[in-house]
Amino acid sequence: MTGPILSVHGLKVHFDIRVGGILAGRYQPLKAVDGVSFELQPGETLGIVGESGCGKSTLGRAVLQLIPPTDGKVVWLGEDLAHLNAEALRAKRQEMQIIFQDPLASLNPRMTIGEIISEPLRTFEPGIGKAAMKARVKDMMAKVGLLPQMINRYPHEFSGGQCQRIGIARAMVLGPKLIICDEPVSALDVSIQAQIINLLMRLQQEFGLSLLFISHDLSVVRHISHRIMVLYLGKIMEIADRASIYAAPRHPYTRALISAVPIPDPDKERNKRRVVLQGDLPSPMAPPSGCVFRTRCPKASELCAKETPPLEEDGSGDSHLIACHHWRE
Repeated sequence: MTGPILSVHGLKVHFDIRVGGILAGRYQPLKAVDGVSFELQPGETLGIVGESGCGKSTLGRAVLQLIPPTDGKVVWLGEDLAHLNAEALRAKRQEMQIIFQDPLASLNPRMTIGEIISEPLRTFEPGIGKAAMKARVKDMMAKVGLLPQMINRYPHEFSGGQCQRIGIARAMVLGPKLIICDEPVSALDVSIQAQIINLLMRLQQEFGLSLLFISHDLSVVRHISHRIMVLYLGKIMEIADRASIYAAPRHPYTRALISAVPIPDPDKERNKRRVVLQGDLPSPMAPPSGCVFRTRCPKASELCAKETPPLEEDGSGDSHLIACHHWRE
């Protein structure tokens, strides 16, 4: 197909949170995602990075309509998902799947892994025979690096990395076009992380998958992503291809995140220039006026407090977008 497989326009997810007492209390919006727009091409991986609480996971769930957006559009293969009824949206879920952060907690401990992996088939292909279902499950197990003879074992009999492979097999068994990876390696050892990342990249190449890869680890995102989007308090700070964003980060927040990534060379790590952010992440219930990053930004000015910076191109022609009044400095 030509054109993006997924288009997100001005997506907002606000939660009404009650503040104050029982009698004098009121509801105040928590702006988890606040006007995010991007496109995803077929076979592309878009990395989504930012501190905890920046809205990464909420964005991923809103794309899947697991959380109803407050405003904006999610267009999947040319169709606005908000306009679909429950039955049509359910049918679309065959094409969009998710891999969760905690591999063991996302699996039912009372089900064998064969039952877990086949659950999507029983839901979306109820007419499939038992023999055909078992064959599909075993084939997918082999593709993710699990021995087919393990089909009758339970999740507690597997390591964390193996449990994540089970979760990947469950997400892949229907042959989806998009997988949202919600910090899928953050709970794993470093060596196992590399195995899972390489597995996802191999499956992407084999099946032509598009991935939204959510993580706070920029070294992992750098390895797997084609483009990277930096979120802060539910807003995009910068979005560009992987090479540009690491070689020439424009936004002060992106520079701070990249400076925190360790370098394997001890001499370079010892002598590198670090950008340390002051203060804590503001509450999404009371975000700063103007630029939401201004309270921690070394370049903040009066303009930053008055006006929200637009997400604009840097003029390089590489679709490098930055939301900062002072990025040219």
